[in-house]
Amino acid sequence: MFKVSIKPHWQLEQADGKQSLPRLVELLARVRETGTLAEACIQAGLSYRYAWGLLQDGTRTFGAPLVAMQRGRGAVLTPLAEKLVWADKRINARLAPLLDSLASELEVELERALSDTGAILRVQASHGFAVETLRDWFVRSRIPIDLKYRSSFEALGAFKSGACDLAGFHVPLGEFEAPALQQYAAWLKPQTHRLIMLATRRQGLIVSPGNPKGIQSLADLSRAEVRFVNRQPGSGTRMLLDLMLDKAGIDGARITGYESGEFTHAAVAAYVASGMADAGVGVEAAAKRFDLGFVPLAGERYFFLCAKTALKTPALQSVIDTLCNPDFRNLVNALPGYDALRCGEVMAIEEAFPDFGRLPKGRAAKAARS
Repeated sequence: MFKVSIKPHWQLEQADGKQSLPRLVELLARVRETGTLAEACIQAGLSYRYAWGLLQDGTRTFGAPLVAMQRGRGAVLTPLAEKLVWADKRINARLAPLLDSLASELEVELERALSDTGAILRVQASHGFAVETLRDWFVRSRIPIDLKYRSSFEALGAFKSGACDLAGFHVPLGEFEAPALQQYAAWLKPQTHRLIMLATRRQGLIVSPGNPKGIQSLADLSRAEVRFVNRQPGSGTRMLLDLMLDKAGIDGARITGYESGEFTHAAVAAYVASGMADAGVGVEAAAKRFDLGFVPLAGERYFFLCAKTALKTPALQSVIDTLCNPDFRNLVNALPGYDALRCGEVMAIEEAFPDFGRLPKGRAAKAARS
């Protein structure tokens, strides 16, 4: 099986038609990571002379320097260069799930064209770092998988319509479990469905390094000087935030940036890291990936929903075998805020949620129509 990789690429076209940026932004990112132009050249596979020429071209293009050289061949980015690098990081964080989904489609098409492979596992799932780890494992193991990143509600809707074999969604632990389940309930059928545990993880507020605004709770988000970046409507994380705000009696309209909507935890983190917001909502792993602060708010469990009758199929068995593999569990446990203790455990719905049968039916029916 081939691994397809699709990366975003952006460029700046000037009035005379000349194009800039293709390798420049990559070089600037390496300089930021290493602190020296020489080491950045090695990592980027560029000669020092060529890299120096790129920087000079960039300086002429923007009319301002991009790198300040220091004694001993050290180098630091100028504020303009920092903005270019963080713009690139935000683009990558926003587009990575979509591009990974497209890459998965191409991998499946190649696999079908080049071999007599049978049914290929179809997965639609809320984006998360453990799901990324599962896809990477399958690719390395040469096991075909057709993965599409969707919101929790979209994934469950796709499963109901027969568009996928596994639907990945997450449910908060504690006091917000029941109201969250009321919104999911219309898609969960205890007699015919089963849940496969992936991991538990921590959700919270992703804040700037050192938390200069002193953000410690949801109430702080409504302060006038705090800029917030939200997840998109329909995502499980946005649902959890709204449940918590409602419980705390906080009107989202009072939060600057509440109406924004990024599509991944990493995109929220990149938004905060670039200085465009003071806080966002997401998982701890995203905060740590961008060297940001994290204020825990809630734990949650991430599940895959499947048909009970499909558990014995080779495709589903390969998933369960992978999730139970100690090496895979170690990879998930290495993700900040993740716990793979029960990874791969198959549960009936009412085993995972003992109060499921007592949930109010009206809210479930409303969720099915929305």
